[in-house]
Amino acid sequence: MINLLLNEEASTLSDDLQSLLKSCIEASLQAEDFPFDAAVSLSITDNEGIRALNRDNRQIDRETDVLSFPMLNAEDGVLIVEDTDITDGFVFLGDIVISLPKAKEQALSYGHSLERELGFLTVHSMLHLLGYDHEEGPREESEMFCKQDKILDSIQLYR
Repeated sequence: MINLLLNEEASTLSDDLQSLLKSCIEASLQAEDFPFDAAVSLSITDNEGIRALNRDNRQIDRETDVLSFPMLNAEDGVLIVEDTDITDGFVFLGDIVISLPKAKEQALSYGHSLERELGFLTVHSMLHLLGYDHEEGPREESEMFCKQDKILDSIQLYR
């Protein structure tokens, strides 16, 4: 079970888009055999908002498409879940923040739908929350990108 926490902007997305993003989160958890009920915060912002978060949290002063803020530690690619990480039966994995204008721009640039782009960004971010990092090296990047393609295929969200 997933507890999806939406900020005000995300809650204004259509019911279909909210359902799609929830499906992306559930498919990511299922692909990783995550054994707990999970809570995830999903925020939608604009380019200025994500640029400020990127600057303040990563010291990179430019806009980006998505940011992930994992709450759990991973050791050798395995999440460490302690009793203190479980609240009301849910493990809070962290926050996903998506720039909607950037997602729209990229969907147009890549020639696919906004739904596909938002789904991709959500799955990509979920894998970060689940302990994956494509900046560690080519092997880790390949593994993460292969997983995200499989997850997107499993919910028939193709390019």
